[in-house]
Amino acid sequence: MANLSIFITPKTKRRKILVEMDADRLEKLAASLGFFGDDFLKSLEKAEKDYKAGRIRKIRSLKELRK
Repeated sequence: MANLSIFITPKTKRRKILVEMDADRLEKLAASLGFFGDDFLKSLEKAEKDYKAGRIRKIRSLKELRK
């Protein structure tokens, strides 16, 4: 993977960090993670339709999905 200059700054509040990078490097990272693939883009479209239809619920943690 190419060298990505990413600045990570911890915040004073617990469990919060600030991540900074320029847009070009973000696009390279997204491409390497597969965020521009057909499957990913289709899943985004489906998620948007579910959101508009009201088929969502708020969670605080991914652990809640196991229940």
